[in-house]
Amino acid sequence: MPPATVRSISEWLTARERENLRRAEEEITADAPLFIAIDNANYGKRLNGNGIYTIVDRLCKKAGIKKKMSPHRVRHSSITAALDATDGNLRKVQKFSRHVDIKTVMTYDDNRINYQEEISRLLDNLI
Repeated sequence: MPPATVRSISEWLTARERENLRRAEEEITADAPLFIAIDNANYGKRLNGNGIYTIVDRLCKKAGIKKKMSPHRVRHSSITAALDATDGNLRKVQKFSRHVDIKTVMTYDDNRINYQEEISRLLDNLI
């Protein structure tokens, strides 16, 4: 894992341990879920898909993103950003995204660049 991810997970575990102590709950065990719900009704239970969706939606709103966001949209954006960062290296991004079929990654790449406009301009310059 990248160092920033390791740091973030360590910070989360430290904050979670402090919260467990504040609540006078048991120590975190090796078989406990890594990510848990932190609301009062579900505290300590495994974080589920709805919880992740809610977190993503709230954080995006807090960041000023007006578009309705979801975990899948964040994934889509990260794949597009990875294509931008690697100058369109489909194989690297395929491994990053874990898409089995490279055609799926090519769809993201096609959406990233307006090839039709680029080719039309090239052809226009030939006339």
